[in-house]
Amino acid sequence: MSNNVSDLGKILKQQRINTPLTLQELAAESGVSSSHLGRIERGERFPSARILRKIAKPLGFNEDELFTLAGFLSPQNSIVAEDSVSRYNSRRLDPYVARLLAEEPPENQRAVIGILSLLKSIARGMPK
Repeated sequence: MSNNVSDLGKILKQQRINTPLTLQELAAESGVSSSHLGRIERGERFPSARILRKIAKPLGFNEDELFTLAGFLSPQNSIVAEDSVSRYNSRRLDPYVARLLAEEPPENQRAVIGILSLLKSIARGMPK
């Protein structure tokens, strides 16, 4: 399998662990079998848009974030595209960062958004 499939699987697994959810809990919340989710996490399968929609909320992702990570949204249509900077700004992404990120290739966008999502979930789990 390609690196994109493997990378997406690693990001999803890390997000699931940080949420924290077991594979079985994610399966129960999303309606996707744990065996299919496991294959996605191991990079053996690439999730369809339908599967991504089902797992986005339980994993704490916005659908746009997950679709960009998976490469379903192009730079022109991605959550950080120039025309949606103000919309994404409400999610607290600095406009300067959003503009710079919009100029990057989709694989860089996916990596940065994945990192930001993981950091956000870690921060939510930290005591105040």
